[in-house]
Amino acid sequence: MKTKDFDFYLPEELIAQDPLEDRSSSRLLVLNKETGEIEHQIFRNIIQYLRKGDCLVINNTKVIPARLIGEKEGTGAKIELLLLKRKENDIWETLVKPGKKAKVGARIVFGNGLLVGEIIDVIDEGNRLIQFHYEGIFEEILDQLGQMPLPPYITHQLEDKNRYQTVYAKYEGSAAAPTAGLHFTKELLKQIEDMGVVIANVTLHVGLGTFRPVKVDDVQNHHMHSEFYQVEESEAQKINDAKKQGNRVICVGTTSCRTVESAADENGMVKACSGNTEIFIYPGYKFKVLDALITNFHLPESTLLMLVSALAGKENIMNAYEIAVKEKYRFFSFGDAMFIK
Repeated sequence: MKTKDFDFYLPEELIAQDPLEDRSSSRLLVLNKETGEIEHQIFRNIIQYLRKGDCLVINNTKVIPARLIGEKEGTGAKIELLLLKRKENDIWETLVKPGKKAKVGARIVFGNGLLVGEIIDVIDEGNRLIQFHYEGIFEEILDQLGQMPLPPYITHQLEDKNRYQTVYAKYEGSAAAPTAGLHFTKELLKQIEDMGVVIANVTLHVGLGTFRPVKVDDVQNHHMHSEFYQVEESEAQKINDAKKQGNRVICVGTTSCRTVESAADENGMVKACSGNTEIFIYPGYKFKVLDALITNFHLPESTLLMLVSALAGKENIMNAYEIAVKEKYRFFSFGDAMFIK
């Protein structure tokens, strides 16, 4: 299976730069994964496609303001940092630009010394391990100095930090938002619960690998990035009850999907657990838990496009994307949504 098989033409003007004022007013392309049939809807009408007893799985991770701009101590050179993963003792795995100025031993000063980072190691793919020094509470300093780490294809400044968070974001740790969830409002979620749909919360801290293009020609040779996930006993029970009763498990976003598929046993029962997952879902994969998926429109040749192709079939997905381009749907993080049923 070749990476180029997942390429498609996308005009730049269809890349959404700003979130809509009303989260639930995005467009919704509904795709029947069995027949390939397509309907055009507004996102808030997702309730027409949900049924009592369905289990809706959401990812309650919270994006941290992980982008820091500082100066190299001694030279004053501008250095940009992206926090990727928290290690122990105030050490973080980071992405540093420009990398050539970030040698081991270099110190970077943020906020006139409010925060100082020392590069202690260079690891996989040129990422740096940085030890931070500060007075006070790290999260409070980060909130003061950090910016939301918007994806590289969004060039507009985000006026309200909360628009890059889901309304149910709870546990801090992501370098990117689980964007399918951005379409939900609290009111819409209440409507869904009132219908008798069960909502299960899982956590997967989204890493920047989610934006990394697949650089190998053969899909199977791609090495998937690692992300931390957690499923509580009570939430696993909700998902398993739905499965046992013959009801659907509908994941909101590829991150929720990857979480439940990582936590499932061979019989499709989800275990309460936590750990790191490198699960790579592409055509040929047999889903153990997920029945349907709410997702955004993804980058050409991306692992996420491969995941949705595994669910609905590559031909159905590429056809749906072609129609979405023709109908001028908005793409990527702040774009429109797709429901694969």
